[in-house]
Amino acid sequence: MILYEYPFNERIRTYLRLEHLFRRLALLVPRDHPLDHHHALTTIFEIMDVGARADLKSDVLKDLDRQRQTLNGYRGNPAIAESVLDEIIGQLDNCFAALNGQPGKAGQPLTENEWLMSIRSRVGIPGGTCEFDLPAYYAWQHRDPASRRVELERWAQTLAPLAESIYMLLKLLRDAGAPQKVVAANGQFTQNLPQGRTFQLLRMRLDPRLGLVPEISGNRLMVSVRLMRQESGEPKLHASSDDTAFELTLCS
Repeated sequence: MILYEYPFNERIRTYLRLEHLFRRLALLVPRDHPLDHHHALTTIFEIMDVGARADLKSDVLKDLDRQRQTLNGYRGNPAIAESVLDEIIGQLDNCFAALNGQPGKAGQPLTENEWLMSIRSRVGIPGGTCEFDLPAYYAWQHRDPASRRVELERWAQTLAPLAESIYMLLKLLRDAGAPQKVVAANGQFTQNLPQGRTFQLLRMRLDPRLGLVPEISGNRLMVSVRLMRQESGEPKLHASSDDTAFELTLCS
């Protein structure tokens, strides 16, 4: 099944983008090829760009504190295992303390590294990191993979508190939703959202064997999914007219 996620607000959209970048970074750093490490470094710069939003750190800290307060409200509930609750709250506390203890925005310590910033200033230029433009970077790429990896891990570590916080918040958000089986009649699905409840994320699982692509839209009142099909040899998508079942989860 292919999982599609659709954020209902800008904050969750930013969290999902950061999660995507952190996962990419985690895959690239352990590899050996210089090209993988080049893309790992550009991913770090992308995370810094996304994290440059002035209110991002504040939003994450507020969400961590909000989740902690919500979970504390479950204490004494016989249906809740206190040991599991304590573990999750402890993880939230650790994330809050680590992120709050970091100065400035994401990757702020890296901006003091002139060598890294010289690379960052040229990665947006097509072919801007050639050996004649950045000979020191070209030499770094020819170093032993293990030594490159050590430095990449050290640079990525400055972003670790933000990564752990994002992972934690998105996990709790996803766990809050209950999946339901629905059907898109004639390729279209629409559902009104209950009043007084704010949803932040839509999750949709679709069988890849169907060859369909969802176009998702939503707001605080309703969600809509239109299933599209790509005909063989044609890049343009066409609306499907088939009745199609899929799994839908709304997370608040």
